[in-house]
Amino acid sequence: MTGRVVHFELPFDDAARAKAFYANAFGWSINDVPGMPYTLANTVEVDESMTPVAAGAINGGMAQRGGPITAPVLTIEVDDIDDALATVTKHGGSVVQDRQAVGDMGFTGYFADSEGNVVGLWQNAG
Repeated sequence: MTGRVVHFELPFDDAARAKAFYANAFGWSINDVPGMPYTLANTVEVDESMTPVAAGAINGGMAQRGGPITAPVLTIEVDDIDDALATVTKHGGSVVQDRQAVGDMGFTGYFADSEGNVVGLWQNAG
């Protein structure tokens, strides 16, 4: 399990307003994902594998407020989401959303920690 924070998600109520805000206020590159109701929010440039080129930087995404994304969410990279969710449950957390495929890129899941904070999980495909 890597345990690295690799992504963030910001919910919005008005997509155009939120996209314009972050693009104009912080210079983020905002791009809709074709075929998905999701917007990438790049805080720094990425390489061909979509990995941030600046050391220590993370990029994120934006989505309609709802489901597990009702407040900002940090996403942690893991080797296996199912194992991570079992470990979370063992240590006092709870599953908010089981493992789901994200195109052919990987898998996501969400849990609530012992304090009720919703946190995302990411598992690369392959």
